[in-house]
Amino acid sequence: MQQAYPKVILSSGKDQSLRRFHPWVFSGAIKKIKNSAGKEIEPSEGDIVTVVSNHDEFLGVGHYQLGSIAVRVFSFEEHEINQAFWDAKIAAAYHLRQVLNLTSNAETNVYRLLHAEGDGMPGLIIDFYNGTAVLQTHSIGMHLIKKEISLSLQKVYGDALHAIYDKSEETMPKQSAIKAENGLLWGETKTNEVKEYGNLFAIDWASGQKTGFFIDQRENRNLLAHYCKGKSVANTFCYSGGFSVFAMRAGATLVHSVDSSKKAIELTDKNIELNRSYFSKHSEHASFAIDTFDFLETAANKYDVIILDPPAFAKHQNVKHNAVQGYKRLNAEAFKKIKAGGILFTFSCSQVVDTNLFNNTVMAAAIIAKRKVHVLHYLSQPPDHAPSIFHPEGAYLKGLVLYVE
Repeated sequence: MQQAYPKVILSSGKDQSLRRFHPWVFSGAIKKIKNSAGKEIEPSEGDIVTVVSNHDEFLGVGHYQLGSIAVRVFSFEEHEINQAFWDAKIAAAYHLRQVLNLTSNAETNVYRLLHAEGDGMPGLIIDFYNGTAVLQTHSIGMHLIKKEISLSLQKVYGDALHAIYDKSEETMPKQSAIKAENGLLWGETKTNEVKEYGNLFAIDWASGQKTGFFIDQRENRNLLAHYCKGKSVANTFCYSGGFSVFAMRAGATLVHSVDSSKKAIELTDKNIELNRSYFSKHSEHASFAIDTFDFLETAANKYDVIILDPPAFAKHQNVKHNAVQGYKRLNAEAFKKIKAGGILFTFSCSQVVDTNLFNNTVMAAAIIAKRKVHVLHYLSQPPDHAPSIFHPEGAYLKGLVLYVE
């Protein structure tokens, strides 16, 4: 028998987004919340709730949480929410990655298994690193079912899974009464070394950024390789040196990796050494622990290729204007300093800066720098990070490859 969950009743006219399968219910849309006995209640954070219209029509099932987004819907169909339900969710995500030829790829054994709303699991990220699954919960509801998720992962992967690591300490809601701690949930890690298109990377999921690696730039790193042979390259905001390794492997004569974090530079240098045997003896690499803006000041006419991959300049609408100014200044500086005939890879991972705004900001930077610019590629996140068509907010990464006369 299906369990009776607290019922979130929406105000009249506030159900249209749910009927279009958008997975968020905002607090202002809620009329009242009742338990199975019909009494008005305030659910506990992380509780599973049923969402209904003002006329008691079923709309979805999700996790309740305090804040602007009050319910994150993980099912638009009525199901019993049990281990079999979560198994099916993980299996569906795994099947998509099978279709993408990621689950048994000899050249690439690092990928995103589950992408939150994109895979119908708002508040949960799971990345696979050559036998270790690293999960990150961004909601209390998902954090409370991490043991069920762990069992689902073991079922779908079998012997291919060696360990499951929880990296949720930094991503749980700040006001949450539940304090997450990073650590192993299951198994034992056999290696932290992964391959991406044959390139080797050492992953630090315990103390690194995100789950340890920016997997979402995989296809863009591979594209960069086509433009680097015989070129001088500056990889700014390099983190663990992903773009640098691809550039060196592709035959760049000079690669400079730049990041303000000394720890990031240490990761970059380690990854360069992991791949050293694949590089041409004529290729040179150097790392600089310095602010990118300071670095670009002395970069005039030195680089054929420049990569701008900054962290999110804006995570909220109230700082969007400042972020846009930051992107404009950064790109203008790169336009001024890149060689004639150079290639600029420029990105934004700020969700609140949409594609049109980003493109217009880069165009404004080109005007400021007085350079003629051609768009060679429009870039986005790879298919293992695919957003749901019903949740456009999931399309956070955007980029351009530009030819600068």
